[in-house]
Amino acid sequence: MTMFESYLFEQSAAQYTNRIMIHDCDGFEERIHLGQLYEAKGFQVLPYVDDLHFRVEQYGKLEMSEEKIAVIVHPGQYIPYDIRQRFTHYTLSYASLFPRLNAATLKNNKSLNLDLLAMAYRECFTDLTVSQLTEQFIKRNVYAKRNIEKYIQLSTDELNNKCTCAQNYMDWSLIAEKKAKIDVMATAYDVQIDSTQFNVPFLTFIEKSFGKLSASNSRTSPVIVSRAMEYMHDHSDKFVVIVMDGMSEFDWHILKSSFEGIRYSKTNIFAMIPTTTSISRQCLLSNKYPSQLLEPWKQSKEKQEFCSCATEMGYSDEQIGYERGFDAEFGPFVRCAAVIINDIDDMVHGQQQGRIGMFNDISVLAKQGELIKITKRMLKAGFDVYITADHGNTPCVGMGKLMKTGVEVETKSRRMLVLKDFADKEAILSKYSLIEYPKYYLSKEYDYLICGIGRSFDSKGEKVMSHGGISIDEVIVPFIQIKAVDNNG
Repeated sequence: MTMFESYLFEQSAAQYTNRIMIHDCDGFEERIHLGQLYEAKGFQVLPYVDDLHFRVEQYGKLEMSEEKIAVIVHPGQYIPYDIRQRFTHYTLSYASLFPRLNAATLKNNKSLNLDLLAMAYRECFTDLTVSQLTEQFIKRNVYAKRNIEKYIQLSTDELNNKCTCAQNYMDWSLIAEKKAKIDVMATAYDVQIDSTQFNVPFLTFIEKSFGKLSASNSRTSPVIVSRAMEYMHDHSDKFVVIVMDGMSEFDWHILKSSFEGIRYSKTNIFAMIPTTTSISRQCLLSNKYPSQLLEPWKQSKEKQEFCSCATEMGYSDEQIGYERGFDAEFGPFVRCAAVIINDIDDMVHGQQQGRIGMFNDISVLAKQGELIKITKRMLKAGFDVYITADHGNTPCVGMGKLMKTGVEVETKSRRMLVLKDFADKEAILSKYSLIEYPKYYLSKEYDYLICGIGRSFDSKGEKVMSHGGISIDEVIVPFIQIKAVDNNG
């Protein structure tokens, strides 16, 4: 739970009642996971479509259930008196949350960081409801470096605790989101932090549990890239998957600013390990595991793998589309499509400024709006749109370049080695402090050696962005679902 969410829950006084109706007057549900907030506090959140639907589908739960129940309603929805009287009511608005500030100014500031606002407001004791005074408060207090540093430190401490307690893929997905949020803010405001510490317990989780993820199921998202096609086929009659090669949670946290006004749901999936394009993207598009791929170390069969997968799912040749680039278009008969976008991966491998360089480049990409343009175009054509990645990226420091020793996997990736019948494996493991990966889902005839946290086979001391390893940033990637029916009128 974020600092703003904790503040909101505290202000709603929900801790003192078992039945609460939240009147979301200012559209907070579009900015935060309002339902999840109350679920995390032990409430069953009942949907409110209209009074008739609620009376037929949900009213009985008020009579029979002893659970704590929350209902979120919006302006314009009619609430009959007999339903209304069963709840404690809370008007959720900027005015109710921040009465000493100008509500309109806060509401109109779409990029306002609500966590920083909640922290700064706790030290606001004067009336600043004049718009100009509120704007000054935002500039001088909300975005003061002292406030930002305090927020990042508190968030980092909280995340450390979550890493200690994390037990399953869902826990780590939430950690990945929170870590990205911290990293983006620290980069944007030049706050020095070391978030690589979170990768130590994550590596332990991967070594013990990654091989079990294929048996994990979720109703709201695929768990692993090798089950993405299956999930999309089951949940959409007509869909396109936009694969943003190399997009991490960090990158999406910046890109999502261009998706204002688009209704979507966001979860995470686990990339395949090693987190190379040839393996993970082909697994994503084929519904296969690496050991089942025709050419796991090359991308030459990628389109063939995708088309074969779509054919097995029942699509005819004219219903299958595969394109590259933001200007992709499909004919009227296509119902299963893939678009490959290489822009972010190109930024990663050409990056000379490290994470700040990625922050700047992704910010430019967001402002250019190419991703939202293709998304809207596909929605208009009737496609459900899924946006995801084959792997993410992470900052690394070079340990020195390694001469070709085993199988050449991917020239751009310097985070891993694949060896076959190599006599000096133990010497390489020891010299470079490499990780011997347990071969989950991979061919057993090879050995897979992966660089440690924040390390790569680049020039010694060189700071780069890379992928291929087992960090949170590389393995856990965004999975965004955008339904045509929710966004076309």
